[in-house]
Amino acid sequence: MSDLNTPIDPNDEREQYGDEVLGKALKVSAVVFVGLAVVAGLVYYLGRPEEAVVEERVTPLEAPVAQAMPEAEVPRTPFVDVTKQMGITFVHENGAVGDKLLPESMGGGVAFFDFDSDGDPDLLFVNGTPWPEQRKTGAAATTAALYRNDRGKFVDVTRGSGLDVPIYGMGVATADYDGDGLVDVFFTAVGSNHLFRNLGGGKFEDVTKRAGVGGDAGQWSSSASWFDLDRDGDLDLFVCNYVKWSREIDFEVDYSLTGIGRAYGPPTNFEGAFSYLYRNEGDGTFTDIASNAGVQVRNASTGVPAGKSLAVLPVDIDQDGWIDLVVANDTVPNMVFRNLGNGTFEERGSVLGLAFDSYGKARGAMGIDAGNFMGDDAIAIAIGNFANEMTALYVADEVARTYTDEAIGQGIGPATRQSLTFGLFFFDYDLDGWLDLLQVNGHLEEEIQKVQESQTYEQSAQLFWNASATSRGFKPVTTAEAGADLFKPIVGRGSAFADIDGDGDLDVVFTQASGPPMLLRNDQDLGHHWLRVELRDESSKNRYGVGADVFLHAGDETQRQRVQPTRSYLSQSEPVATFGLGPDTQIDSIEIRWPDGSRQVVQNPGVDRVLRIPRASES
Repeated sequence: MSDLNTPIDPNDEREQYGDEVLGKALKVSAVVFVGLAVVAGLVYYLGRPEEAVVEERVTPLEAPVAQAMPEAEVPRTPFVDVTKQMGITFVHENGAVGDKLLPESMGGGVAFFDFDSDGDPDLLFVNGTPWPEQRKTGAAATTAALYRNDRGKFVDVTRGSGLDVPIYGMGVATADYDGDGLVDVFFTAVGSNHLFRNLGGGKFEDVTKRAGVGGDAGQWSSSASWFDLDRDGDLDLFVCNYVKWSREIDFEVDYSLTGIGRAYGPPTNFEGAFSYLYRNEGDGTFTDIASNAGVQVRNASTGVPAGKSLAVLPVDIDQDGWIDLVVANDTVPNMVFRNLGNGTFEERGSVLGLAFDSYGKARGAMGIDAGNFMGDDAIAIAIGNFANEMTALYVADEVARTYTDEAIGQGIGPATRQSLTFGLFFFDYDLDGWLDLLQVNGHLEEEIQKVQESQTYEQSAQLFWNASATSRGFKPVTTAEAGADLFKPIVGRGSAFADIDGDGDLDVVFTQASGPPMLLRNDQDLGHHWLRVELRDESSKNRYGVGADVFLHAGDETQRQRVQPTRSYLSQSEPVATFGLGPDTQIDSIEIRWPDGSRQVVQNPGVDRVLRIPRASES
């Protein structure tokens, strides 16, 4: 969250008397300027040379003309709000009673994951709870909400699941960490984090203490991600920590807005925090190796932790076969931890061009995702930022191996400048074979419009259609193409996608801070073909192939997607690669690059189906 939008404080003498001082300065400057001009004129008149006749030559200049590009028409693909229709009654609790404590403004995450292994994506909403001071007065505790997908309806199965534990939750990360074929759940929180092992039958066991991943009870964790850092076949865990926070610190910072009083503000005056990096020991326990792994960066001036991390993205940014980490930081530079392959990382954010905006300034970075949206090998990284900071779209230069923010040139920059963006992700919503971009927005402060007329608390989501098939870049989608439900103003935070109804296209869910979520069914009817790829690896503990790259080859075209549920903000999407094909009905092959670097090819996989690919046994 950036403080670039903080209004002038009338109590600050430097601002209060700024106009008066500026006015006097301008008057004095004007008098001096006139005097100098008179002197200069006299000098020029007395010493001027004789006039010479100069032949006037005019060189005609022509403005550059951009190459004409064919106009692309955004397809009609309506999204329909089915939240109530599908049985979802969850409402997020942030504990707010007027004290304006920073965690209350950050919302909670959501996960699509198949907890009962029946092939349908289920839903899990992270929840907060009343603060301890409120619970003393009788306020009821709240918990996360688990919904089982029954194809056409979601059934609340939270009670008795083991996940019905009151914590001030923030984010969620889902994966099968112990290799038993059942997807487990990790919650981040204000305070201790929690790991729940999936026992089957809709039951979960809190194994936090035994596993050693609870962290410091005084920390505030945000997003988290499972990934195989050492390519040993089991999943390790990175956990973002946001800032050093307590109720007492929050009141000491005492952020306020003129005309409002105490308000939710940026983390500028909060000290940063070191994140956790847990190595999976393979026996149900983890070791925090962050202090020796190169992922703890200190402020060069103060020596305090430099990170204020809200989201993490596991991605092989240098294509060397080892998963790296891109961390979105709030008001301080983003970080890129390059995996050196020996259990350690080096920070390369500034060198790679991902730390700052185009002017060398840090932004209020929130959600993050990556995708090959241009149909080539260039990885693009999108990061949602604070209000009056455009969404970043960093695109890799395959020659220089650095990134440049191409948000303006690709058509999403100006359209996203006013939005305060939290969750965002790439996905092919119209199944035409090109990755599109969706972002969910919402401000922190309920009364923000009193001090900034251009801002609102509730904001509309934004969907950008990838027009690369016929022209270049992205085009904003309107209600005429996607319907009004998708753009209903909300206090948006987390977001995720999955195919909830088995029709091949991707549906989405948004969470709100202190409000109900929105589940939006994709009702596109364009006749486009598709293929969904699920991976299974019985030879390792990474049973679902998290971190694998999937390549779809069709003629001269190649699409690429990574099996990685971590994306957006505090959230998880289904670990399935969904490829759109447009009108095409022929796929030559599917190629899998497994996390350990080995490759596997499936010929002529067919279309309009879910293709489950078991890892081939090595001969």
